[in-house]
Amino acid sequence: MFRRYFMPLLATAALIASISIAASAQVGQLRGHVTLKQADGTVVPAAGAMVDVFRVDMSGKSNAKTDKKGEFVFAGLFYAGDYIIAVSLPGAQPTYQPGVKVGRDIDYALELTAPGDGRQLTLAEIKTLIGNKGPASGGGAKESAEDRAKREELIKKNAEIAASNEKAKSSNEIIGRAFKAGNDALKAKNYDEAIARFDEGLQADPEHPGAPALLTNKTMALNARAVDRFNAAIKSTDDATKTTSMEAAKKDWTAAKESGAKAVAMLKATPASTDPAEANSTKVNMYFALLARADSTRLFVTKVDQSQVDLGVTAYQEYIAAETDPVKKAKAQKDMAQMLFDANAFDKALVEYRKILETNPDDLDALLRSGQALFNIGAINTDKAKYQEAANYLAQFVAKAPDTDPLKADAKAILDALKDQENVKPEKATPARRTRRP
Repeated sequence: MFRRYFMPLLATAALIASISIAASAQVGQLRGHVTLKQADGTVVPAAGAMVDVFRVDMSGKSNAKTDKKGEFVFAGLFYAGDYIIAVSLPGAQPTYQPGVKVGRDIDYALELTAPGDGRQLTLAEIKTLIGNKGPASGGGAKESAEDRAKREELIKKNAEIAASNEKAKSSNEIIGRAFKAGNDALKAKNYDEAIARFDEGLQADPEHPGAPALLTNKTMALNARAVDRFNAAIKSTDDATKTTSMEAAKKDWTAAKESGAKAVAMLKATPASTDPAEANSTKVNMYFALLARADSTRLFVTKVDQSQVDLGVTAYQEYIAAETDPVKKAKAQKDMAQMLFDANAFDKALVEYRKILETNPDDLDALLRSGQALFNIGAINTDKAKYQEAANYLAQFVAKAPDTDPLKADAKAILDALKDQENVKPEKATPARRTRRP
């Protein structure tokens, strides 16, 4: 009976980590709706109202008109900016909304009151009104007690929104700073610092739109640190150090798997945007999240918990579906097959390697691994037919691999063992029959 065949290089070779920095959106959407309270007290959508959006932390202005439903949308405004919305309509008093932020999925509600002179407020006028706590009056009728109460309620709501926006602004600053510092540390291979900075950003607001990018880059940092710790473990001659480093590596790979899965889940839950720039940003972030999740899950499966191979297959299948580069897609297919092989899921690995051989019959890695997988399946089940298939694949590998290939000698050793112990020799390929011409 043969023992299972495992390549010594798989257990001792140092791992190499690759790093790509995920993208992060910098612009967002601002939306709202405008209503008109008419002289008879009825409230209707303010169609065709002029909406001016002033940026107050620096110079900037955008404008548009409301649609038939009184709704407006501005796309591509800078996420970190501070804004004021001003609204006007012929025959109505103008109004304004301070403390506005973009990209928060808030439907800002503004109400115009008729009658009024319909003039547009300037930013200077609005700042004066805010300073004097006065109404945005355009010289219309005297404010009634009902209108005053409604205005005071609106001011209260605006103050609550402003407070919420201030909190969001603080979170944005922390997250932006943490994201940059974490990426700088990641590029410098200072993984402890990178992970600490990404965690700082996540703690500021775990549900922030930028959280998936933080989680993705944290996944890559954890993966890279785990690789360093694994390499230190296999190189160490001290048993205690070896054990400690290996356990630390496994802990990092487990955390990386969880972080990558959370990033993908958050992006999947993100509502689809009609803004092309925002939709593309989400797509880019999803690509990097899927890539990081696939890589982290592969190492988790092969180094921590081999029973989770199905989790790894799902991660790779979703990444491969998103990958548009044929070279990277082919590499991912090989990585998935290798993951299954390393996790001793030989039947599943064989299926994937045969798919590769259907596209490229001369792929040396797929020929070798198919032979090794079949050899192990034969040994586990005492199946001579599998030994025969293994010999056929390995013979093709030996015939096609250059003499400089370090694994060629291993393949020959298996073939010799099959011949000596099981009387199994590679079958000669049957040449294709030539069709006689009449």
